[in-house]
Amino acid sequence: MTNSNILFASVVEPPNEFSVSIWLNNINRNIKPYKNMSIKTPECWASDPQARGLRIEATPDRSLLLPHNHFIFAELDSSGDEQNLKLVFTTHEISVRGHHLRRIETVLQRMELSLLAKLPSNQRKLITEGQPMVLEIEVSSTVGKY
Repeated sequence: MTNSNILFASVVEPPNEFSVSIWLNNINRNIKPYKNMSIKTPECWASDPQARGLRIEATPDRSLLLPHNHFIFAELDSSGDEQNLKLVFTTHEISVRGHHLRRIETVLQRMELSLLAKLPSNQRKLITEGQPMVLEIEVSSTVGKY
């Protein structure tokens, strides 16, 4: 007998209510409900121990990069409802207005602050209590100022 003479036959019973029910239960068990995978809260600052400079996003259309070795000093004013953090570099002065800015000041002290950006108003409610929130950033040049 050669292979060409071998025939296979398969008998499949038509589905009944019980077999369809088992099939549907198996499918439903394997389907996971949709979850929004973005669980990260928006941030208006970032820290990186390897950073050599600070990227400041003054507006969506304007950013600048200031080297950490050009940092001169910072001043935090916590009087009132909002805090003001002034960052002075050799060529620019950055004024940051917001809440819980001490953490940003501490990261800058370690020369690990890598990003500062204004948090859009529609994302402010997503920030957890106690986290830094940058409401406004003003950048001015100090070249020829002093």
